[in-house]
Amino acid sequence: MKSFAALLLAALALAGCGDRNAGDAPKPASLTAQAIGRYCGMNILEHPGPKGQILLRGNPEPIWFSSARDALAFTMLPEEPKDIAAIYVSDMGRAPSWDAPGADNWVEARKAWFVVGGSARGGMGVAELVPFGEKAAAERFAAEKGGTVMAFDEVPPSAALAAEPASGEEPPSREPN
Repeated sequence: MKSFAALLLAALALAGCGDRNAGDAPKPASLTAQAIGRYCGMNILEHPGPKGQILLRGNPEPIWFSSARDALAFTMLPEEPKDIAAIYVSDMGRAPSWDAPGADNWVEARKAWFVVGGSARGGMGVAELVPFGEKAAAERFAAEKGGTVMAFDEVPPSAALAAEPASGEEPPSREPN
């Protein structure tokens, strides 16, 4: 009887280890003029390129980002919440244009393909991690703009977290004082 109880407990424990995001992820919000960027404090529609939104468990309001890069950075920063229910980024393969990435063409970032290290600039004028729902679209973009196509889990932290000057600014000096 003890072994049956232990087996039953083990089976219940394993059943609870399944992917909690499968089928129960909240739907993305539509991008509107009320979306204010988490890090810049500005209306994100004022910036070109892909956007991001993160939904936390138990909070129906999205956290908005003026770039896909910022959304990925949020997931990597130790001080940010980790109770993430969904990470959505603009699917640039379905975007009307770079300047107007769309209000409802979101793709779950963990299922997206990103062009990393290309010439595309977004958000606040820094190198963008350009998301696509389809790998073929990402490969076409990379062939045109440069960069490497990577899955969410392959994007190195340095691509999302590295400090980079906004366009027109001088890079910080790397020489010792």
